[in-house]
Amino acid sequence: MNQPQAVESAPTPPARSGAVRPGSDLRARVRAYEAELIAFRRDLHRHPELGRQEFRTTRLLRERLVAAGLTPRVLPSGTGMIVDLVPAGARPGAPFLAFRADIDALPIDDAKTEVPYHSTLPGRAHACGHDVHTSVVLGTALVLAQALQAGELRQPVRLIFQPAEEVMPGGALDVIEAGGMEGVGRIFALHCDPRVSVGRIGLKIGAITSACDRLELHLDGPGGHTARPHLTTDLVTAVARMAADLPAALARRMDPRWGVSLVWGRIASGSAPNVIPQHAELEGTVRCLELAGWREAPDALHELIAKIAETYRAKWSLDYHRGVPPVVNEHESIAQLEAAMTARFAQGGGPVVEDTEQSLGGEDFSWYLEQAPGALARLGVRAPHEKGVRDLHQGDFDVDERAIGIGVELFAALALEHGRV
Repeated sequence: MNQPQAVESAPTPPARSGAVRPGSDLRARVRAYEAELIAFRRDLHRHPELGRQEFRTTRLLRERLVAAGLTPRVLPSGTGMIVDLVPAGARPGAPFLAFRADIDALPIDDAKTEVPYHSTLPGRAHACGHDVHTSVVLGTALVLAQALQAGELRQPVRLIFQPAEEVMPGGALDVIEAGGMEGVGRIFALHCDPRVSVGRIGLKIGAITSACDRLELHLDGPGGHTARPHLTTDLVTAVARMAADLPAALARRMDPRWGVSLVWGRIASGSAPNVIPQHAELEGTVRCLELAGWREAPDALHELIAKIAETYRAKWSLDYHRGVPPVVNEHESIAQLEAAMTARFAQGGGPVVEDTEQSLGGEDFSWYLEQAPGALARLGVRAPHEKGVRDLHQGDFDVDERAIGIGVELFAALALEHGRV
């Protein structure tokens, strides 16, 4: 990988607000910050913080943004922040073009002990690329701060540094509750993709991630002797029928194109062979490929559970835990991403935009898209020499750090040239 030397402590912001003259090439402005941003990413990688514990990360971001002349607003929880860039000539109430970064890490060990920037905290690692996402949006802020000072930024821009993406139902709801989506007309995000080569992005119109909810089903009855099941609630048979029949019944109630799937992960009941138990439990997940299925699944499940339970005279309760809806990319937002990426990186080379498939994973960026149109793109981080694939949420996950500058240039180009609300 094309990487500078690692840093051992938090990077010190250089005094470079005038280092690149206004009106010069956007790429030159981005490159002026690349070494700093890679150092910043490595510092975050060495000091990963879990969801809603990102106090150090928040402090470093705030210090750098303030040094760039910006005024970030830390979220009420104390982690994560929002920073607005509003041109002097912007009309009152003009909508914001927003960019989101997620700043939290995962509770797993970092297996990359051979690199100088491996995690210093056992059981904590940036194994999903959030350190890259954060560095990209920080770099976007620094480049756009220069553009704002030079009078080149024509539309309001909001940068969101979000905590707790890995904590369902996600820190996006913290941002929304704090007013972070008020006035936003369109929003973009990037997510590292180890299957996509550095220098490219993957795009998909429509659902690019899936929904995943968790449910706990409780069945109860008076209990009794296995010699007289007709005098009580045969709870083991009831829970067995629920486990076998409910997934198929739900599938028949839903449009098959929605990809709704109920799969059980735990079943528990009883303690003796000749005693009909009083309580039984089922736990599982509901995954949906389409937003319509995610919205309809809870009501359908309640109705179907009631019918099966009635057959066996079982009392029941359902704890349905919402995860996140699918991320559904809007057509116009995808068109803007493709136009910006092609204009900035396709000159004289091969394709820089490729189709990507829908993931079965969840992403809380979906909550923002319930508030405004937008899109999530997959940022290529695969190095040319990589023989295997470093998958997400694994301890050996790493990136080609040139992806940071590419992400910054893409976002800055959207804000300055190709993005509109």
